[in-house]
Amino acid sequence: MADDIASIINVTNLYAVAVDSHRYDLFEKVFAADIHCDFGGGPGAAFTDLATLQAVFKDIHAVFSATQHMVLGHTVTVDGDNAHCFSYVSARFRRGLEDGEGVFESTGWYDDVLVRTADGWRIRERVSRMVTYGGDIRVMQAMPGVDTNYVLLSLAEEAAGGRIKFLSQV
Repeated sequence: MADDIASIINVTNLYAVAVDSHRYDLFEKVFAADIHCDFGGGPGAAFTDLATLQAVFKDIHAVFSATQHMVLGHTVTVDGDNAHCFSYVSARFRRGLEDGEGVFESTGWYDDVLVRTADGWRIRERVSRMVTYGGDIRVMQAMPGVDTNYVLLSLAEEAAGGRIKFLSQV
């Protein structure tokens, strides 16, 4: 069980390394092929196949001079070949603007459902939600169609509404 938990935490952390290093090929070691990821923010932020997720993330993140995703506070449950991992994320985005470098920061969480595959644990479902943000919103207005009218959600409200899958496992 401890090995499974360590492997699951490693997979969620590898996601951050993949995004921040622009190594989207690593998503194959993070996500199952039949993924369902919902990053909030409308229809352009939900993905149901790995190839589209990789391509879109490559395009979206190409405009940033740097990003930093810190995933922490992992809580994991394992039931055979299925698992749930809830973790918090703090992210920073930096981009050159007409008047210098701008920085945008956000905090939130990942509510992940994982499956054991022949190649190890993979995230099959991810729901990501934002709790706070600050900084220069222009940093995030990097691509046409990317919605920066962010909806901020409270974990307590989402939990009360039964929308946190991890909590159904503890």
